Amino acid sequence: MHESLQRFIASCEAVLAGKPKTADCVTQIAPLMRELAANAGNFLSAEHYRSDPQHYARNAIHVSPNDELSLFALVWLPGQWTPVHDHGCWGVVGVVRGMLEERSYMCATGEIVADSGIRLKRGGVLLLGPGSVSSFVPNPDHIHRTGVAAGRETCVSLHLYGRNLNSFHVYDVEAGTRRMIDVPQHASR
Repeated sequence: MHESLQRFIASCEAVLAGKPKTADCVTQIAPLMRELAANAGNFLSAEHYRSDPQHYARNAIHVSPNDELSLFALVWLPGQWTPVHDHGCWGVVGVVRGMLEERSYMCATGEIVADSGIRLKRGGVLLLGPGSVSSFVPNPDHIHRTGVAAGRETCVSLHLYGRNLNSFHVYDVEAGTRRMIDVPQHASR
């Protein structure tokens, strides 16, 4: 593992060891992500830049042995989007290249307590360029759709999550439902 990546992981683990509140956790990790994204060329290898013509690609960089942290390089070709989804944890995102767009959703009725009868309404939009960092905390969860608009260049972003993000809820906004899905990823050597 490259020194800058090792330092980032160790610093994140030190933050978590202090058992901070979720908002304090992402506040402490966001500057670390900014530095990591700025130095991504030092540790990202060809396998981290893998793309898929069918959908955005999640390339694992690090998953901690206790599943407490996971770091991915996501590669977005123009026109590729996630479904509307949540995470079930906190996260910090740094953009390495391109323009990542995030469209947020809010529950119109308060907290989501079941997999149906969910009324979501659109929230704001973030446009994140190279060097930008965003974060989220569950409140009770952060629901959004992320991607790259057609006509924009390929985007590479780093995503750190407060768990092994191998599944999440996807939402059918029109039907007012959600379901848990497994999220595919490319393993790294």
